[in-house]
Amino acid sequence: MDDQEFSSLPSLDQGLWKRILSILWIFKRDVLILFSFMVTLALGDVIFPLFNRFALDEFISAGRYLDRIPLFASLYVMLIVVQTFMVYLFIKQAGKIEMNFAYHMRKVSFEKLQRLSFSYYDTHASGWILSRMTSDINRLSEIVSWGLLDMVWGLAMMIGISVVMLIINAYLALLVLVMVPVLYVIARYFQKQILKAYRDVRKINSMITADFSEMILGIKSIKTLAIEPKREKSFSTLATSMRQKSIRSALFSSLFMPIVFAFASISSASLLSFGGQAVLVGTLGLGTLLLYVQYVNAFFEPLRNIARILAEMQMAQASAERVLSLLDAKEDIVDVSVTNEHIPLKGDIVFDNVNFHYIEGENVLTDFNLKIKAGQTVALVGESGGGKSTIVNLLCRFYEPTSGQILIDGINIQERPLSWLRSSLGYVLQTPHLFMGTIASNIAYGRPNASLEDIISAAKAVHAHDFIMKLEKGYDEPVLEGGAKLSVGEKQLISFARALCANPSLIILDEATASIDSNHEAILQDAIKTLLKGKSAVVVAHRLSTIVNADLICVISKGRIVESGTHNELINLKKRYYELYTHQFEQLDD
Repeated sequence: MDDQEFSSLPSLDQGLWKRILSILWIFKRDVLILFSFMVTLALGDVIFPLFNRFALDEFISAGRYLDRIPLFASLYVMLIVVQTFMVYLFIKQAGKIEMNFAYHMRKVSFEKLQRLSFSYYDTHASGWILSRMTSDINRLSEIVSWGLLDMVWGLAMMIGISVVMLIINAYLALLVLVMVPVLYVIARYFQKQILKAYRDVRKINSMITADFSEMILGIKSIKTLAIEPKREKSFSTLATSMRQKSIRSALFSSLFMPIVFAFASISSASLLSFGGQAVLVGTLGLGTLLLYVQYVNAFFEPLRNIARILAEMQMAQASAERVLSLLDAKEDIVDVSVTNEHIPLKGDIVFDNVNFHYIEGENVLTDFNLKIKAGQTVALVGESGGGKSTIVNLLCRFYEPTSGQILIDGINIQERPLSWLRSSLGYVLQTPHLFMGTIASNIAYGRPNASLEDIISAAKAVHAHDFIMKLEKGYDEPVLEGGAKLSVGEKQLISFARALCANPSLIILDEATASIDSNHEAILQDAIKTLLKGKSAVVVAHRLSTIVNADLICVISKGRIVESGTHNELINLKKRYYELYTHQFEQLDD
């Protein structure tokens, strides 16, 4: 659900909370146990004032049953012990449910994020996603464990008190219960205001999280462009808006509780006034009046809690909507059942009249056709924005074609399991990404069961072994976030070793040498030869010197192949490829 839709929702979304409760019901055994604790606790709270009434009317006022005081005291102490134990069990069980619910929501959200295609990440900032996985899930798990479940105790308490009060003295009971409909109307108004205010707060909070994330990821660019003041001003505007809307949210929340307290005080005053007169004329016992005074406080305490919980649910609803919007996000890539996963991928690839667009009406590929034979290396060259990386993304099924089909080994890739394709794929990006861990674990990332000998063999084959052994701990050297201590060339060599170690059938190199300095280029060229040997490969090339030995070179322009052939054939044509090649070498000579 988009942020624009939030403001149109008037109050608590019953359908949404039913869905949250259905997720909570996964832990039904724990929930039912907790409910039993809370009902027992509420029952004990209803019984306590009855004990006090009996003591006042029988022991003190009438002076009867004095011989039963030890038994009475024993029962009273037993009730206190039971209540204390119930409170302990309630807190323990609610904490367990909170942790289990948060774990489950993070697990299913993470699994969902892994299934979503690139198009989702194109339209959702990383800060927005991180906010869903952290603060929103935390708030949601708190409300379903300590909030919704606490309402059961409050409702059980209020029902028990109402029944007892109506049985003993219906007139005095109505003095208390008449306030409930009035409070309900007031509660509805404040619920709407609190929800609207808190939705605004959560929306800006997501923008702030995204701004933090963008600043951290782009800190080098920010500093080199000297735009710190501009970024500070932008962030200050967001932070100021967050403060103002948070104050508004806190204002409504703070007004609500005193109003509930005021109604409780009015009920107590009415009770003491009418009940006190009845005691003076002898139509009501002092113990019964004390019972009702205690019940008024006990009745409005859960009512205040329920009012507080409803307010918190209003605030948490914004979080629930955002988390569920992530879980409900459309999966553009539909996987098929794993029936042919173990069929080996040979590498015959056909693009058959493929069309694709990111934005409706703006085609990136138009009637694109390409055939790649198993074991062939095909290079894609051309100007930026021509569609080279899009071709690679479609082949990897990061996106689906708008129309047309892509065949591998004669079968549409949409009829194959994603795991079949991805497990046979070796992908090396222009900007290599290393994961937290060690050098060895990064090389073995695509093949977790690889032995150390396999890891070292792959590193040696791409000339990464020598620089790795110069590190303090060699293959056990810790890798910081993104491989911060390694050069771009070293990180790229590790990514080549990772691809080789996985022993893929299909290799994708997406401008893998574009960011490499001249010192590492010759080493990487040899590493590429080793990596591509005997494999089907698609190479998106920026440096044309790296693809002169490709079996087929395709010049891509505006989503079409305008030239194709070997390096020598295209040079002899003296057309688009010739211009690109000679122009690049003229720049190098300069």
